[in-house]
Amino acid sequence: MEALIPVINKLQDVFNTVGADIIQLPQIVVVGTQSSGKSSVLESLVGRDILPRGTGIVTRRPLILQLVHIDSEDRRKTSEENGIEGDEWGKFLHTKNKIFTDFEQIRQEIESETERVSGTNKGISDDPIHLKVFSPHVVNLTLVDLPGITKVPVGDQPKDIELQIKDLIIKYISNPNSIILAVTAANTDMATSEALKVAREVDPDGRRTLAVITKLDLMDAGTDAMDVLMGRVIPVKLGIIGVVNRSQLDINQRKLVSDSIRDEYAFLQKKYPSLANRNGTKYLARTLNRLLMHHIRDCLPELKTRINVLAAQYQSLLNSYGEPVEDKSATLLQLITKFAAEYCNTIEGTAKYIETAELCGGARICYIFHETFGRTLESVDPLGGLTTIDVLTAIRNATGPRPALFVPEVSFELLVKRQVKRLEEPSLRCVELVHEEMQRIIQHCSNYSTQELLRFPKLHDAIVEVVTSLLRKRLPVTNEMVHNLVAIELAYINTKHPDFADASGLMNNNIEEQRRNRMRDLPSAVPRDKAASSGPQGGSVSDQADGGTGNWRGMLKRGEENAGGDRSMTVPNIPSSPQKGHAVNLLDVPVPVSRKLSAREQRDCEVIERLIKSYFLIVRKNIQDSVPKAVMHFLVNHVKDCLQSELVGQLYKTVLLDDLLTESEDMAQRRNEAADMLKALQKASQVIAEIRETHLW
Repeated sequence: MEALIPVINKLQDVFNTVGADIIQLPQIVVVGTQSSGKSSVLESLVGRDILPRGTGIVTRRPLILQLVHIDSEDRRKTSEENGIEGDEWGKFLHTKNKIFTDFEQIRQEIESETERVSGTNKGISDDPIHLKVFSPHVVNLTLVDLPGITKVPVGDQPKDIELQIKDLIIKYISNPNSIILAVTAANTDMATSEALKVAREVDPDGRRTLAVITKLDLMDAGTDAMDVLMGRVIPVKLGIIGVVNRSQLDINQRKLVSDSIRDEYAFLQKKYPSLANRNGTKYLARTLNRLLMHHIRDCLPELKTRINVLAAQYQSLLNSYGEPVEDKSATLLQLITKFAAEYCNTIEGTAKYIETAELCGGARICYIFHETFGRTLESVDPLGGLTTIDVLTAIRNATGPRPALFVPEVSFELLVKRQVKRLEEPSLRCVELVHEEMQRIIQHCSNYSTQELLRFPKLHDAIVEVVTSLLRKRLPVTNEMVHNLVAIELAYINTKHPDFADASGLMNNNIEEQRRNRMRDLPSAVPRDKAASSGPQGGSVSDQADGGTGNWRGMLKRGEENAGGDRSMTVPNIPSSPQKGHAVNLLDVPVPVSRKLSAREQRDCEVIERLIKSYFLIVRKNIQDSVPKAVMHFLVNHVKDCLQSELVGQLYKTVLLDDLLTESEDMAQRRNEAADMLKALQKASQVIAEIRETHLW
C-alpha cells in the first residue's frame, strides 16, 4: 500500500501538465497562524531548508510540495540521465525540466516566483507553486503550505488580508479528499487555536483533522503539554502530535535539520518520556504517511468515477468542436444541408433535440393556429361595437327619402360587412406570430441541433441572414393573401348560403308578419283587396298625415301609444319646427330624448341583429379554417421547400469558402485544451487501472 502515494503524485503530475484543478486529489493541507511553526514543521519533514524565512507574512502563495522517496537504483539512474550529482534534488512545475540540487536555490526560486505573481507588497495569491523534492530521506507525502492566519494588516497589506487568507484556506481544506494538519504553538491556549477553529468549519466531526503542537520547549517554566498531547483539553480524532522546532538562533547559525531532530528526540525523552515514542518529527512523518495512504485508498473509488465522468464530458465537448477542416467545399455543403434538415425537422416535430421547457417549432405553430388564433376569433362578438341605435340608423339610411314598408336588405349588408372587417386584424396577427416562431426556430437550431455552426461564426451569421431574408420576403405575400381572404368575404354577401337559409326564412316571415299586421289594423269598411292594392302606394292622406304604417312620424306616434312591453332606448328626436327668426342647420345633432322603440322598430332591429350574427358566424368559421391553410402554404411550407436551395444558392460559392469557414479566434485553442484534458483523464484512468491490477487497491 506504500505505493499508493506515488500513484497520487503521478496523477498530480498528469493534471499539472494541463494546468487543471478539476480533480480534487488526496493531500495534506497545513493550516496555522503566522509564526506558529508551520514552515519549521514542513522543513523537518523534508530534512532541508527550502522555505523563505522572515518576519510577518512570508508564505504568500500556496506551495504544493510533493515528497518522493527514491531508492539507490532510482537515484543512480536519474543522476546518469540528467548529469546531476547528489542524493537529493528538486523540480518546479513552472521551470519545466530544470533540476535544482542546491536547496538554497530552491528557496530563492520560491521567493522570486512569489514576488512575480503576488508582488512585493505582502499581498497574497491563490495561484499555487508546485515543487517536487526527491530524496532517500523522506517518506512519500503531498503537502500544501498556505499563508498563515493573520488578524491585522501591516505595512501596505490589503485591508481585507484576513478575509483573503481565510477564503484561500477554506478553498483548500474544503476538499473532502484532504487531510487538515492544524498547527498550534504550545505556548498559546489550545482553546483559542485559530487553526482548529477554521478546521472545524469544514470538518466538524474532526474525521480528517490532525493537530500538531509546536514549540514544546518554549512553554513557561513549571508547565507542560501533557494534558494537551493526551487529548484531555481538545480531543482530535486523528490524534495530537508534539514537535520541537529550531529556534531563530538555530536557523541563523545554519543548524542542520538532522541535528535538530536528534535534539528533539533527547528533549522528548527527558520531558515527556512516556510519550516520546508517539511524538516528534519522525513519528509525525510516519503518521502522515500512514494516514495519507489509508485516505487515498478510501478516496480512489470515487476518484475513479469522477475521472470517468469527466472523460466522457470532455469527449463530448471535443466532438462538438469538430475536427480541423480539410475539404472546405464538402464541409460547407454538409453544414448547410444539416441546418436545413434540422430546421424542417423542428417544424415537423422530428428534431433530435426536443425542447421540454416550452413549445417550439411546429408545436408552437399549431398552438398559434388552434389556441391563440382560434380563441381570439371566438372572442370576437358578432355584434360587438354595434348598438341598437346603429342598427336602426342603418335601416333608416337605407330607405332613402321614402318610408319603407319592409326591412331593407342594404342595411343588413352594410352592417355585416362592418362586423366581418373586424376579423382581419386577428388574422394578420396570426401571420405575425407564425413569422416570429419561424424566426425563433433559427436560434433553436443554432443552439441545440447544429452546434458545429458555433465553430464558424461568419457562416452562422450568413445562414441566419439568408433565412431571415427568406422569411421577410414571404411575410408581405402571406399578409396579402390573408387580407384577400377577408376581402373575398366582403366582396359578396351570399344570402343563399346553405347555413344562412334559416336566417333568410326569418326575414321572409318578418315581411309576411308585417303585411298581416297592416291588414288587421285597417278599418272594416275598407275592402281587403283595395287595402292590399293601396298599401304599396303609401296609404290614404290621413294615414300619411296621422301615422300610416310606412310613415316615420306615424311610427314614432304609435311607438309612444303602444309603449307597453317594449324595450326602452334613447333615440334622437328631431324638433317639429325651428323657431322663427333663427337659421336652421340641418346637420346639427339634436338633443337625445328618451323614448321607447315601437314594436315594429324593435322587431326590425332584432331581425337585422339575428341576420348579422348568423352570417358573421358563417364567415368566422370560414376565416378560422382558411387563414391557417394560407399561412401554411404561403409561409411555412414555402420556406421548408425553398430553404436548402436558397442557402446553397446564396452561400455555396467558391469565393466565400475561406471566409465562411473561418473558425472563431479561441475555437482552435479550446479544441487543443479539450484534447489535452481528455488525454490527461485517459492517462489518469490508466494509472488507476494499474492500481487495481497490482492489487494495491
